[in-house]
Amino acid sequence: MINKQSLWFLTLFSLILVLSVYYITMPNELLLTNNSNYLDTEKTNGEVDGTKVNIEESELLVTMRVNLEEERSEKLETLRSTLTNEEATSEEKNNAYEQIKYITNLKGQEESLENKIKKEFDLDCFIEVDNNEVKVVAIKDTHDSKLANQIMKSIQSEFSNKVSITVKFEK
Repeated sequence: MINKQSLWFLTLFSLILVLSVYYITMPNELLLTNNSNYLDTEKTNGEVDGTKVNIEESELLVTMRVNLEEERSEKLETLRSTLTNEEATSEEKNNAYEQIKYITNLKGQEESLENKIKKEFDLDCFIEVDNNEVKVVAIKDTHDSKLANQIMKSIQSEFSNKVSITVKFEK
C-alpha cells in the first residue's frame, strides 16, 4: 500500500511533468502573442518610452543554453535518484548532494558572468564554466583580439584562482 506522502509526491511530480511537456511542445507563436505590442513597437521605431527594445537573441546562444541545460538536468536527475535510493551509502548520498550544489552554483556563476559581459561590453554571450575552464561564445561579426583580451580580464577578476578562459566570436 502506498503511503500518503508517496501518493502526494507522485501526484505533484506527475503534474509538473505534464506541465513541462505542455510548455515545451507549445508553439512559439503562442508565446509571442503576449509580446505583440513590444514587437510592433520595435518594428516601427525601436524604442519604448525612450528605451531601446531588443527582444531577439541569437539562435546559436539559445541552442547552446538548451543543450547545456539538458545535459545538466540529466546529470541532476541521476544525482537525485542517488539521493533517494535507499540502498545508496551515506557517502554516495553526500557526494551526490555536493555535486548538485556544485552544478547549482555553476548556473548562478554563469548567469552573473553573462550579465557582466552584457553590461560592460554590450555583447550577447554564452558562458560555460567547467572546473577551471571558462568558455565564452560572444555574438559579434568580426573577431576582435583586443576585446577578447578585455573579456578574459573581466572574467578572471571574478575568480580568486587562475582559470583557463577561451573567447570565441560568432555571427
